[in-house]
Amino acid sequence: MVADLYNKTILSLAGNIARTERLDAPDATVFLDSPLCGSRITVDLKMTGDKVSDYGAEVKACALGQAASAVMAKHVVGQSSAALRQLAKDMRAMLKEKAPPPGGIWAELEVLQPVADYKARHGSVMLPFEAVVRAIDEIEAQRKTADASDAPDASNVSDGKSQPASATDDHGRAR
Repeated sequence: MVADLYNKTILSLAGNIARTERLDAPDATVFLDSPLCGSRITVDLKMTGDKVSDYGAEVKACALGQAASAVMAKHVVGQSSAALRQLAKDMRAMLKEKAPPPGGIWAELEVLQPVADYKARHGSVMLPFEAVVRAIDEIEAQRKTADASDAPDASNVSDGKSQPASATDDHGRAR
């Protein structure tokens, strides 16, 4: 029943989204939309190590997407990339396979269980979870690129057979 989707708890969450200010210097920014319902989200994320250190989002979504975003905003800071990836998997399973909702600090997401019966609404609910995971992926990719560029260039690494510069002529031949 559609009334289950828009209950008091969902409407209360939707009306109380924290961290709606965009970040000045995020490590990554991700924009996602759900074409089926028109919901969209822009997530700014900062990470220290493998944990989220700051989060900001601009949410233009239905009450369901707003409720999911509200729970994300409450708990995302301090969470590890692995925990957030698992959360996204758990939410997807809850919606698509009617698996149990996430527990612990994410137990509030249980209120979104009725959405499983409304496939057209899955995209809106998943927006904050998918956006956060994509932002984490971007940050990790940037770090790998930076780490690779910091690695010594193989052409400059001595093989132990090189001769001192004074032992070669102008053409690099041994004297």
